[in-house]
Amino acid sequence: HPEENRMDSSTCISLIGAPTDIGASVRGASMGPEAMRVAGLQAALEQRGLQVLDQGNLAGPANPDLPAQGGYRHLAQVIAWNQHVHEAVLAELRQDRLPLLLGGDHCLAIGSISAVARHCRERGRRLRVLWLDAHADFNTRELTPSGNLHGMPVACLCGLGPPGLTRLGGGDAPALQPGQLRQLGIRSVDPGEKRLVHEQGLEVYDMRYIDEHGMRHAMEQALLGVDADTHLHLSLDLDFLDPEIAPGVGTPVRGGPNYREAQLCMEMIADSGQLASLDLMELNPALDLRNRSARLAVDLIESLFGKSTLMRPRARAEAGGN
Repeated sequence: HPEENRMDSSTCISLIGAPTDIGASVRGASMGPEAMRVAGLQAALEQRGLQVLDQGNLAGPANPDLPAQGGYRHLAQVIAWNQHVHEAVLAELRQDRLPLLLGGDHCLAIGSISAVARHCRERGRRLRVLWLDAHADFNTRELTPSGNLHGMPVACLCGLGPPGLTRLGGGDAPALQPGQLRQLGIRSVDPGEKRLVHEQGLEVYDMRYIDEHGMRHAMEQALLGVDADTHLHLSLDLDFLDPEIAPGVGTPVRGGPNYREAQLCMEMIADSGQLASLDLMELNPALDLRNRSARLAVDLIESLFGKSTLMRPRARAEAGGN
């Protein structure tokens, strides 16, 4: 039963700050980790009975703010940051702690998910990645209009990109096969990128699908097959949310999930009991209103770790919904 699946108090969550906007088009995501701390993330999780270890911030190259070279902006610096993220996330997983990566821009998910995939290979566990985002992030050097690497992490994780990013986790195979990934909330995709997504067979629940079938059905499909042997990783780009409720992002796209839909996503992930690692990306305090987006992110993360908005006992709520 979902109530039995929920995370117990022995779970230790490790906060890892990655203060860089090295892969982004707009500066400011480098301030994201501190904004999450200011919004009370650690205290909110501890109030849920969870142990929280704040590992501080990773250090890496500064953002030189240069134009693209060879189709990529800041490739060497992006590789360096992702190597640091990979090492940090893998170290926490090997300590049986749950890494919560505080971004930073979404290019850092290459390092994070490469580490998770490597850990799953070492432990013989299945991996399911939920990618909640307004964008498919499946651009390549040939397709990108900008060269910004925060538009390419999913492609890199699937083996399409520079070797310094596609082979971060070691081994010959890409970190992910498209079948391990589910994307939700997508509503802004470049034309060439769209063709590539179809060619690779990614499973995408875009906003049109969510409008037609509802968030509950989309999440049920995205979580289909997740079982006790599955490591569930959530990579949450805050621009997944409608900018009316989360204005503090560099690439806002109208028409995203509202507060209730976002809460339902988080609660259904919590109900699975399998969440084992998490990226919280693209929070840009420079574009936010009085840290509103960070406070919303803390609220959603609380729901991921068991805070329910239901007023009645979960068992009866579940029974009533079936």
